[in-house]
Amino acid sequence: MNDIDSHYILGMRVDGTSYEAATQQVLEWSAKPEGRYVCVANVHMVMECFDNAGLQQLVNQADMVTPDGMPLVWTLGALGVEDPSRVYGPTLTLHLCGAAAKAGVPVGFYGGKEDVLETLTHNLRAKYPDLNIAYHFSPPFRPLTDEEDAEIVEAIKASGARILFVGLGCPRQERWMAAHASRLPVVSLGVGAAFDFHAGSVKQAPSWLQKAGLEWLFRFAMEPRRLWKRYLKHNPRFIYLVTKQLLQRRYRKVEA
Repeated sequence: MNDIDSHYILGMRVDGTSYEAATQQVLEWSAKPEGRYVCVANVHMVMECFDNAGLQQLVNQADMVTPDGMPLVWTLGALGVEDPSRVYGPTLTLHLCGAAAKAGVPVGFYGGKEDVLETLTHNLRAKYPDLNIAYHFSPPFRPLTDEEDAEIVEAIKASGARILFVGLGCPRQERWMAAHASRLPVVSLGVGAAFDFHAGSVKQAPSWLQKAGLEWLFRFAMEPRRLWKRYLKHNPRFIYLVTKQLLQRRYRKVEA
């Protein structure tokens, strides 16, 4: 990736990119039968990686890591990225579907509940009539057998999909993409809740809350029983540890 200003936030790489640059890069990659994967990073992912060195390595080896959450955008700015912008998974999904429809690039969707996936693909076909959805599959909520996994790999390859949206949630989707990058000639993108949002099964936060970095508060209000532990555990630690990282960086600059 040319002209991408990358930095490490608590040890995890984040790339200073944009919707336009990320979309163009994914399209270019999709033209070649090579396995690549893109992580869409937020505070949750940074902290999961901080707590798990193996996961951090998988994310740092990704072909692109976009700043999905505003706290990461602000941190990139503090680390020296000029005019950083958010590259939000659900919006990136739409950018790529629109570009893929125009370019005739087949896409696929892996993950989510079966009814959500059916509604998602229906909505996207209505929005982008020229979009070629070559593959979609809702895997069971349990570990796959080797035979099942091999069948899925062959089905994705046979479909001809070149861009694969993966909606398994963090960190499951990141591990899946990394494990399959050498086996699938596709560009995989872990887009998390994008499937639910575009299917209409989960509401998105208003844009003003997103810009204020308070999307987590909206999502917590929508799903408190599922998300309370994530936010109460990760958010305060992220603020403390990133503040510490930035202060140490400033102190080193002063000493130099």
